[in-house]
Amino acid sequence: MQAKPVIRGGEGPELEEVPCIMEEKMWYVIHTYSGYENKVKANLEKRVESMNMQDKIFRVLVPMEDEMEYKGGKKRLVKKKIFPGYVLVEMIMTDDSWYVVRNTPGVTGFVGTGAKPIPLQPTEVGSILRQMGLEEARPKVDFSIGEMVRVIAGPFYNFEGIIGEIDQDKGKVKVLISMFGRETPTELEFSQIQKI
Repeated sequence: MQAKPVIRGGEGPELEEVPCIMEEKMWYVIHTYSGYENKVKANLEKRVESMNMQDKIFRVLVPMEDEMEYKGGKKRLVKKKIFPGYVLVEMIMTDDSWYVVRNTPGVTGFVGTGAKPIPLQPTEVGSILRQMGLEEARPKVDFSIGEMVRVIAGPFYNFEGIIGEIDQDKGKVKVLISMFGRETPTELEFSQIQKI
């Protein structure tokens, strides 16, 4: 919690509590003891259920990928951890949800600067989910041609434009961005734009 001074009619400043709340669902990375990733996932899922946090903590993933292993002249498909010692959590960051995740057995902390967890960028999450072969990697399209959008990631960050084309299969759109007095068509991923 942060504190900010509040001045009330003629009195000196008082401190008022301001919770650090992010009302948006984001993906965060947590550190675990190496080899305990699946146990942390199971523990956290149990805690979410027992503490009724389903409205704040949504998915817990141990990033895995398929790998061919050769043993005794035979090949077999095995699951290998992409990031040993790390677990991904999709959540709305509040003091309560932070407390539930942080105090799960096996969790050593959030990835971030100091005590502040830093969420993953949508493009990073998409890349990890695609690497895992999950269908959820492709965002649901609720954009339409002619709609105004703002770019939220990449070199055109904070530019606004109009959707000219939508390619559902590739998960991309062509946005007409006004630069130097003319419309410039720019190809972007769904995760790089938001409705205005």
